[in-house]
Amino acid sequence: MTTPATPADTPAPAADRPLRILIGADTFSPHVNGAARFAERLAAGLVARGHDVHVSAPSVGHGNAGTATEVIEGEKMVMHRLPAYRFLPHDWLTFVLPWRGKHYARVVLDEVKPDVVHIQSHIIIGRGLAREARKRGIPVVATNHVMAENILDFTTLPDFLDRIFVKLAWADAERTFKMTRAVTTPTRKAADFLESTIDISGVIPISCGIDRSNYSPDLTPRDANRILFVGRLTTEKHIDVVLKALSQLDPALDASFDIVGGGDQRAKLEALAQQLGVASRVTFHGHASEEDLRALYSRASVFAIASIAELQSIATMEAMASGLPIVAANAVALPHLVHDGENGYLFEPGDADELAARLTDVLTAAPEERTRMQQASLDAVAVHDITRTLDTFEALYRGRPLPE
Repeated sequence: MTTPATPADTPAPAADRPLRILIGADTFSPHVNGAARFAERLAAGLVARGHDVHVSAPSVGHGNAGTATEVIEGEKMVMHRLPAYRFLPHDWLTFVLPWRGKHYARVVLDEVKPDVVHIQSHIIIGRGLAREARKRGIPVVATNHVMAENILDFTTLPDFLDRIFVKLAWADAERTFKMTRAVTTPTRKAADFLESTIDISGVIPISCGIDRSNYSPDLTPRDANRILFVGRLTTEKHIDVVLKALSQLDPALDASFDIVGGGDQRAKLEALAQQLGVASRVTFHGHASEEDLRALYSRASVFAIASIAELQSIATMEAMASGLPIVAANAVALPHLVHDGENGYLFEPGDADELAARLTDVLTAAPEERTRMQQASLDAVAVHDITRTLDTFEALYRGRPLPE
């Protein structure tokens, strides 16, 4: 008589076995931007769930290419670093030669033999992987983090050539996305933007997600008025608008401005702060460690973001998870996070006067009003928990219905 198998003796159904997942990303650690951070957290979260995760990404320098195990967000994964070159108009970005994208894709796919490929852009690495994976019958999921403003900031081309470049780039993106099982993007507004830009439908909004347990909301009154921005110092972030608004605040507020992040605009922003007479109240922190960043979130009074090119904004979600009121430009996906009059305020993009007025509203709010806005941020960010994000992508990878 055979002894009945115990649950430990019974093999898991094939559909539930751990997957071998290949993530293709044109920007990844040590790059510092929202798309890279999402890809890193996604990869680490999948490893933590028991999946075999490989990442194809640019090397830090041309001589540092190769395959090796790296620790990303505290988890070990196999990195396939492709030979890459520094993009000179940018202060840290590296890129793979476009005409080598499909060759590297073939090499990595033949080595990894993944169950599914998840590309994080349609530009070079993702473009090559989508085409070569399709030839092998490997399902592809694509996530779009790109807006035209993100690219045009670094092309150094004349305006008329920029317009041609963008048109050609989106046409190629359309061809790539039509090779995939599913196309996702961080928010419904971002999905609408993509569907209206190219001939594609059914784009799925999936939040980038954050681990809310990493942040320490402090709902107690502040001992000073501190405005905070976190992100790349590039033109589409419009940090100059926040500096101009700072210069218009009532001096009695004695407000300061902490700017966290690096980028090619730092020198210009430092010069503008001097010109506006607010340099003594502005601190450029550069790239901050996770510990220092959490501390800056916890002590800030308000988070301000004037960007016009956010498809979601992980930094804004981190600020919300830290219990901060938000003042944000009424552009692209920011209204998806900031509900005017609830967890903060929206202002007309580029309007420093209105931004100054909304910052004043937050900084002069009665304690109970401030607490209400803080709690509203905490409540609103709950739907962006990384667990929901990972559940949804796992369903896409397995070809299952998406969770509610």
